Amino acid sequence: MRLDTSQHMRQEMRMKLAPRMIQSMEILQLPIMALQERINQELEENVTLVERESDQDLPEPTETTDEFDAQQIEERELVVDEQNNNVEDYERLEAMDQDWSDHFRANHRVSRGAMDEEGDRKHDAMQNMASRPETLQDYLAHQLSFIDCPADVRELATFIIYNLDNTGLLKASLEEIVRDFGNGVTPEKVAEALAVVQRLDPPGVGARDIRECLLLQITPETPNAEVLRTLVANHLEDAGKNRIPVIQKKTGFTIEQIKEAIEGVKSLNFRPGATFTSETIPYVVPDLVIEEDEDGEYQVRLIDDHVPSLNISRRYHQMLRDRSTPPETREWIQRKIQAARWLIESIEQRRNTILKVARAIIEHQREFLDNGPEFIQPLKMQEIADRVHVHVTTVSRAVDDKWIQTPRGIFPLKRFFGGGTKTDSGEEVAWEIVQQKLKEIIDHEDKANPLSDDEIVEKFAAGGYHIARRTVTKYRKKMSIPSSRERKQF
Repeated sequence: MRLDTSQHMRQEMRMKLAPRMIQSMEILQLPIMALQERINQELEENVTLVERESDQDLPEPTETTDEFDAQQIEERELVVDEQNNNVEDYERLEAMDQDWSDHFRANHRVSRGAMDEEGDRKHDAMQNMASRPETLQDYLAHQLSFIDCPADVRELATFIIYNLDNTGLLKASLEEIVRDFGNGVTPEKVAEALAVVQRLDPPGVGARDIRECLLLQITPETPNAEVLRTLVANHLEDAGKNRIPVIQKKTGFTIEQIKEAIEGVKSLNFRPGATFTSETIPYVVPDLVIEEDEDGEYQVRLIDDHVPSLNISRRYHQMLRDRSTPPETREWIQRKIQAARWLIESIEQRRNTILKVARAIIEHQREFLDNGPEFIQPLKMQEIADRVHVHVTTVSRAVDDKWIQTPRGIFPLKRFFGGGTKTDSGEEVAWEIVQQKLKEIIDHEDKANPLSDDEIVEKFAAGGYHIARRTVTKYRKKMSIPSSRERKQF
């Protein structure tokens, strides 16, 4: 075997992004609430960054210093080094942070009175917190305490209660309960405890599947109880697919009885425990607002009134000018000030970019604002990028997770983008309008003989829209519209 060394030239491409560019992209993509959180975080982590509240926080614009000049600070490119991961840079910055933290702790002592005051505020805040809402398990356990049953059955019933899911159903089998509970319990004893749980309120709780859940809710007093019980026990799938003639043939019930029973099934609770589940309702805060002026023109305004106005602390500029400040501390402050300036510039760039993109969108969607959502126009992000002279990825970040308040309601900015099709007259129509027309066609169909997807395609063609059958099926499912067989009324 022969070993030798040689030199070769190799051409490769590496992506390099300046730290300032990375930060600008991150800031641009943030919605208004996330931006506020990011600013608050930066205010906590960067001592040179302050809110502009008074003139004392403003730097002296007429004075300069040799120690610090924004133009002289080296803006190094961020190179993704998969082998070393920039270990030296990170270790150096961490060492600076530790040195400065020690210096800060040595010169800023918190008084005992201030600590006590902070503790009192936290105690008051805890007292004003809302109490924990009652859970399904709490509600069931409270009822169980009033039921007369043997101690071992009560203990098993409690174990079952705390194994129910959020809908109130028991996903575990009796054998799994026997195994997990232990203590030599028998399946018969578990079944006895489960029967106790299934007698509790709300009706249907403790069931092992949807069918059992619905059957537990049917009592002798329930209207059409016999038909309803038969339907749930043996023909639930047929009822869901509107196969009324099939059910009629198998049961001998009349179509009217079956239709009444199906309506009865719809009135039952498929998720008896869901009322105890606290679902978080998303709260939308618009980033922009459109207002119509006296001349009938639409003006776009960025809602950033609650975003803190930032500046560089004057105190740290003075520390840089102070010759007695240790060199390592001055270097650390320089980096912190540089990071603060980048953040301020990124926020201003975000503001300008979002406004330019939003104005271009509104100019294109003027008919939407004048006449409503059914007049939305097809629009691609590349069109807006060309209009405002930015890259299409910048437009994507500018509209991502951003909401705009219009005279027609509050919409996500992404709502205004989408493709479309052309009519026989050559007019471009957005897919959203196609969906609206699809709903209109189905709303006006003969429910005794509903339209198939092929027949809907023919309806579109008669109106000048050439839509493929798969497109009709796609949007019908997207709008949760059942098939023609399931829409049929007997």
